[in-house]
Formats: sequence, structure tokens, C-alpha cells
Amino acid sequence: MTNRKPFWETKKLSELNQTEWESLCDGCGQCCLIRFEDSETGAVGTTSVVCRLFEMESCRCSRYPERHHLVQDCVRLDPDSVSDFSWLPKTCAYRLMDEGRPLYEWHPLIAGNRDEIRRSGVSVYGNVVSEKNVHPDDLAWQIVKWV
Repeated sequence: MTNRKPFWETKKLSELNQTEWESLCDGCGQCCLIRFEDSETGAVGTTSVVCRLFEMESCRCSRYPERHHLVQDCVRLDPDSVSDFSWLPKTCAYRLMDEGRPLYEWHPLIAGNRDEIRRSGVSVYGNVVSEKNVHPDDLAWQIVKWV
């Protein structure tokens, strides 16, 4: 029996291979929420509306490999940009690793399943609507405070 620590406790974000990087995503769906940035103040308003490619049931992107080609402003998250996205939730595994903090017990890598994140209330599951169902002029009316 070995007492090896898991990769998220021993590596930096920049040291992760692609499989490790992808497994860090907890599937909360918060990256897929549509946001607005106030050009004067820099404040970011987050809506209850998700990208048109978001799959409601799985809380995943339906066209993940080509998302950046299909959605012009899709977030490009990589080890160098994590700290640039101050709007990332405090529970985000990428943010936690970047800040040297541990993952939460509901994270799929620790819990061993993808159900715990929904039970924890961190996931957007059941609390969002697709942008396909919202007129673009009404998006600003969908800004909410996520807890």
C-alpha cells in the first residue's frame, strides 16, 4: 500500500498534463454563465443565463472540443490565466490550486462521483436558463447575485 498524495496536492497548475487539467473541472457550470463587465468600473455582473452550448443535465459543454470556434467569448482558462479571472468562484478547483488551497470534499476527485457537487449547492444545475431562451436585449435583466 502506498501513501502517495494525489496530483492536485503535489503539482502546480503549470505541471498538470491534459487529463489532470480536465479532471480538475468540478462541473459546477459557473464558467458557462453569461457575464457583463461595466466598462467604467470593471465590475462584473453575472446572469442566470448559460451559454447556448451548455447541457443542462450534465452541466457540461455540448461541443467542448470546438467551443472556442463556436462561441467567440468562451472563456479560455489555462494555468497562466486562472489568476486573471477574479470572477471564478471561490470553490473553483483551478482557483483553489492556484491559491495553494485544498479541494472541497464534494469535488468529484475526492467524492468519487459527480452528484455531491449538486447536493452541495455549488452547481448551477436547476438554477439557470439557456441563452437560446432569452432575447439578447433581456440578458442584462438576468443579472443575479450567486452565493
